Amino acid sequence: MLPAAIEFRNVTKTFARGSGRRLLALDVFRQLAGRWRRSGTGQFHALDQISFTVGQGRSLGLIGHNGAGKSTLLSLATRVAEPDGGEVIVRGRLSSVLDLGAGFHPDLSGHENMRLNAALIGFTRARIEQFAPGIAAFSGLESALDDPVRTYSSGMVMRLAFAIAVELDPDVIVVDEMIAVGDEEFQQKCLRRIREFREQGKSILLASHSMHTVREFCDDALWLDHGRIRMTGPAAEVTAAYKSGA
Repeated sequence: MLPAAIEFRNVTKTFARGSGRRLLALDVFRQLAGRWRRSGTGQFHALDQISFTVGQGRSLGLIGHNGAGKSTLLSLATRVAEPDGGEVIVRGRLSSVLDLGAGFHPDLSGHENMRLNAALIGFTRARIEQFAPGIAAFSGLESALDDPVRTYSSGMVMRLAFAIAVELDPDVIVVDEMIAVGDEEFQQKCLRRIREFREQGKSILLASHSMHTVREFCDDALWLDHGRIRMTGPAAEVTAAYKSGA
């Protein structure tokens, strides 16, 4: 049996309120809309003893209300943040569609940001040049890639970020609310690419508020509730339970 693509082993992530620490927006913004768990030290437990696996070629959907811990979990899977306890293991090259455009330098051109992002995940210059035409074509921004990213609209930034993430041939892709990317035509293009990933046997970790999206794209689902696992199992069963409030 092949080892899992993603493993969370008793993972805990805690934030201290008022500690003066600068917290990552990806970890915190959605948590602020939810309930703060308080201890004697004013800690917020974003994730509490979380364990699950995503098998090779499998897709897992994360569901739960705002503040449940989905974005924090994604940030740990992508190494944007580190757990306070437990272990996170990812096998294979990972690409993510999370805080779109967060890693771009505004004064660099689209081409330069494309190459910088690819270099940061370990691509050689020659490999980057192989992928550059596909990224440009998928984004539909060929005429703007020599301009600085600070001149881009938010939609253009999202297009480029998503194109980089999906065109770099990942083994594992982590996605946060993918259908919110760009206009309707581009959204459909993104959805088609995610379907292709499933057909190619890629592993997918997807967080979404859309139960339809989770049922369509995921084999299994994990329901988070205030940082703990409420239910896990086949996507159809878990999403039905979530909708019924079970």
